[in-house]
Amino acid sequence: MSVSPPAARAGRFLAFDTSTEHLSVALSWRADGEARTLSHQGEGGREASATLIPAAMGLLREADLSLSDLAAIVFGSGPGSFTGLRTACAVAQGLAFGAGRPVL
Repeated sequence: MSVSPPAARAGRFLAFDTSTEHLSVALSWRADGEARTLSHQGEGGREASATLIPAAMGLLREADLSLSDLAAIVFGSGPGSFTGLRTACAVAQGLAFGAGRPVL
C-alpha cells in the first residue's frame, strides 16, 4: 500500500459525531485546487455503532482515498451520550492507529 507524502495529506480529514440521536460523518480534502466535502447523515444511538465504519469507508471509497491518505481523524467529543462518545472515540482511535494517523 502506498502512503501519501505529508504535504499531500494536509487538509484531508475524516470527521464523525455519534454523541446524539444522529450520526454525522464527513470527509474533506482538496482536489484540483478546490475544497471538496462528502458527508453522510444517519440514525445515531445503537445504529451508529453498526453503521459508522461502513459509512466512513464508503466516503473514502467515493473520494478515491484511503485512511493512510488522511492528515488526521476527528471525532466529536460531546457533550452527548456516554455510549455515543465512547463509540466515536474507540472508532477514531482504532482507525487512526491502523493508519498511523493522529486523532483530533
